[in-house]
Amino acid sequence: QTIQLDSLFFDYTHQRLNDQTLELFKLLADEVHLWDKVDAMFSGKVINKSENRSVLHVALRAGKEKKIEVGGKNVVSEVHEVLEKVFEFATKVREGKFVGHSGKRLTNFVVIGIGGSYLGVDFVYEAIRHHEECKKASRGLQLKFIPNVDPVDFARVTEDLDPEETLFIVNSKTFTTAETMLNARTCRNWLFEKYSPKIKSVEEVKKKIVACHMCAVSTSLDKTDDFGIERDKVFPFWDWVGGRFSVWSAIGVLPLALAFGCEVVKQFLAGGENIDDHFARTREPEKNVPAMLGVIGFYNTFIQEMESRAILPYSQCLHRFVPHIQQVSMESNGKDVSIDGIPLRYPTGPVIFGEPGTNGQHSFYQLIHQGRKIACEFIAFIQPIVPVCIPGEPVTNHEELMSNFFAQPDALAKGITMAELEANPSVKENQRAFKVFEGNRPSLSMLFNEITPFSIGQLLAIYEHRVAVEGFLFGINSWDQMGVELGKVLAKEVRNFFAGALKEKQGEADTGMLKSATFPMKRMLLNYVAERRKKL
Repeated sequence: QTIQLDSLFFDYTHQRLNDQTLELFKLLADEVHLWDKVDAMFSGKVINKSENRSVLHVALRAGKEKKIEVGGKNVVSEVHEVLEKVFEFATKVREGKFVGHSGKRLTNFVVIGIGGSYLGVDFVYEAIRHHEECKKASRGLQLKFIPNVDPVDFARVTEDLDPEETLFIVNSKTFTTAETMLNARTCRNWLFEKYSPKIKSVEEVKKKIVACHMCAVSTSLDKTDDFGIERDKVFPFWDWVGGRFSVWSAIGVLPLALAFGCEVVKQFLAGGENIDDHFARTREPEKNVPAMLGVIGFYNTFIQEMESRAILPYSQCLHRFVPHIQQVSMESNGKDVSIDGIPLRYPTGPVIFGEPGTNGQHSFYQLIHQGRKIACEFIAFIQPIVPVCIPGEPVTNHEELMSNFFAQPDALAKGITMAELEANPSVKENQRAFKVFEGNRPSLSMLFNEITPFSIGQLLAIYEHRVAVEGFLFGINSWDQMGVELGKVLAKEVRNFFAGALKEKQGEADTGMLKSATFPMKRMLLNYVAERRKKL
């Protein structure tokens, strides 16, 4: 029960699967028309039924020679036109041909975006930045992120930045996301304040400052115009790209190209395309890494009724991988109706959590071994990205890390019985009951040769396609996210309430506009306003 793909070794021998189970899954795949749905996705057909859209993040990493049509247009050609525009701009910035308003080189790149406009880029940046080629390419440069509207996030990111050397990238498809746009205006105001001693003709100079220090990834040119960002610094993407899959678009390609250069980004895209070709062409699940990963995930969640899944990368470089996959998986497959809108009688996507090894071992592995049943997924790399070898030590730091990577799946699978403990004289009698490990806890392992932009592209594409397979098996629409909408609507009511209530210094605030708020929440809001008024 292993699959070898290039330098990836995928092992699922520690799963509760047998030959009969796999044969039944093949029958299920036929019944739900799994491969027809995969073909429909790759060919640009509308599979996002609720929003009447294609789902084509695979087109973002497709080679120039490929052809995928949507509405009679070859979208691959459009993708490469945008890529060329991104690479041209990034090269100008990196070579000092495009500079800040004062003439200084731009060396600080700050992404303003939230959710899919940030998580994927953050993961890829952190994953590859210690790779030797990436370290050289990014020397003297830094990439930062402002996702949270909490002003502390803005303060932490900008506290050591020189505004004259800073370029902000506003990632927002519609240019209406409340948190992102408030952060964008905050950053624009920060630029104006920092430049204020040098500003003479205010409005004209402000336009020039924005033109030199802000660019955007958006489809809403009228709104980027209103904001002051020049059109040649606005990079588009398409409605067939879901936010959580958008790192392959200008959303991710632009900041990564600024930080590392175009060649590194091309390698990352190539890694994703490599998995796309493998996934689309390999029709036997037991030979197809994303398909097998999806089958295992469905089996553990639906058949074994495991509500949680732990993703455990034994690499600190992947410390932002789990937060990204949380969105990719939970926003995609956290649904309670079928693709036809019929309420489901079974739960779908699992809760995703995780932490790099060995940190997690000293945090939540106690529960994994002796508490709730949780499906575990171990990821590691043979070659250390930062080699450390201390004379006199029996093993290197990397081998110490990998000792745990290889030991944990066996510990979960084998456990230890009372009989084994009783046969061990070093175990005290009063501790034996507490040292019994039930075992038979499923896990899988993925071992790559090394961290490179290419292998990170492979890893991410594997997990993206895994989510698609699970969604097809569950019979849901993995491509919308209606569940995030209601909270936004209610937040708008509260925002409007604040806008009026905090202008007045006295008198009880009028909660009449809070039509959706419960009585306890209204009472809490009134207390909040009363305390805030004391400080404003």
